[in-house]
Amino acid sequence: MEDTIISQRRAKADALRARGEDPYANDFRVTHTAAEIHAAHSGDDLETLEQKAVQVAVGGRVMAIRRMGKLVFFVLADRSGQIQANLFQDALPAADLERIELVDVGDIVGVAGPVMRTRRGELSVKATSLRLLTKSLRPLPEKWHGLTDVSTRYRQRYVDLIVNEDVRRTFQARGRIVSYIRRFFEDRDYLEVETPMLQSIYGGAAAKPFVTHHNSMDMRLFMRIAPELNLKRLVVGGLHRVFELNRNFRNEGISTRHNPEFTALEFYEAFANYEDLMALTEELLHGLCIHLHGTDQIPYGEHTLSFAQPFRRLSVYQGLIEHAGVPADAVEDRDALLAAAQRLHVPKAHEMALGYLQMAIFEAAAEHLLVQPTFVTDFPLDVSPLSRRKDANPKLVDRFELYCAGREIANAFSELNDPIDQHERFAAQANQRDKGDEEAHPMDDDFIRALEYGMPPTAGEGIGIDRLVMLMTNQPSIREVIFFPLLRPEA
Repeated sequence: MEDTIISQRRAKADALRARGEDPYANDFRVTHTAAEIHAAHSGDDLETLEQKAVQVAVGGRVMAIRRMGKLVFFVLADRSGQIQANLFQDALPAADLERIELVDVGDIVGVAGPVMRTRRGELSVKATSLRLLTKSLRPLPEKWHGLTDVSTRYRQRYVDLIVNEDVRRTFQARGRIVSYIRRFFEDRDYLEVETPMLQSIYGGAAAKPFVTHHNSMDMRLFMRIAPELNLKRLVVGGLHRVFELNRNFRNEGISTRHNPEFTALEFYEAFANYEDLMALTEELLHGLCIHLHGTDQIPYGEHTLSFAQPFRRLSVYQGLIEHAGVPADAVEDRDALLAAAQRLHVPKAHEMALGYLQMAIFEAAAEHLLVQPTFVTDFPLDVSPLSRRKDANPKLVDRFELYCAGREIANAFSELNDPIDQHERFAAQANQRDKGDEEAHPMDDDFIRALEYGMPPTAGEGIGIDRLVMLMTNQPSIREVIFFPLLRPEA
């Protein structure tokens, strides 16, 4: 059936060419968007519009065609919304009237004429000229069912955006979120920077990298897993407030929360600590929520999330006590932790170092319960190779992760700036790598050298933009907020 429709549409394109017209023209100029017309004339009645006789030229995709005797209605969609075009037989030149018969749903047309209102009250453009600008050869999905197959929606996002208004709104919101974040940091004297995607030594997160090869230099390179170490080099260099909004790449599984290529915000502020960043994060997310929704209470799935300040705080040890049933005096006792791990069915618990065991139990018992925005604080040293030790308890670090709707949204800490301590931790990570941990940090001698020149006391944070967009747009899957998520090739 689709092949027949394509053949028919090709024939219409040929008919246009036979008339001396290009079915893919590029000489029509738009003067108004649909939204501009609605904004300017929503309060004008039929008589007022007739008196004003405001001339407009609109361009858009034909989403519907209706015929009522000698009158034809087009519903046109442009980047801003929809507007109706009314094609009266007595208002169009003969050549344009003939052109109507060559137009199909999905074509892109240009219409010029005065703004009018129908007797039913529909704001419209009364067409005095019609141009067919782009002939669509493939039919759009059937009107009432739309494009609903999830795999097809992701593979053919261009069609998804055409026919599903909710999808367009989600990605428009994503653009507004990114724009707001940029302004937020620029207003606080942060400098936006760009650091390399290709790195000879990767670091800044516990993740497995993608590996590639530079031919002319004959060297192995890695797609960056995080920009952290390069951003901290910039702080050493005197750029004391920097942020980067860019892509990271991690060679990990795909799920509703993970895509191997993802967008992250990472920022660093000298002469600040992780407590300062908690306050800044609250301010950022509360303001963003108000900016998008006009309220700090928003729906997410079956929950209502509150971004009212302050957010809840929960230490890792408190989580082990409250949610995993670990006695308060046994949060560092390996036998008690192993018993909790067994109850929670944590795999390979006996093989884990103490800090990794504590975090595995916390994630199994508590993570899914953290629905409202919650700062999880005071992480074990083992799992935080780039964080500053707590003065009050050197087994822990000055670190937080922000959880919301049961998932991690942000990760931050007071940065480790002691080069000797950092070297020892890199060495410990290298030992973990030798034992088979592919996500452990490699040694980075140049970063140690940078710290030896002196990095001021600094706090840094990373926020997953895709997950943040999911929260702010009430989307259950990361694939709903990434234009082109990674998929297996079509069979």
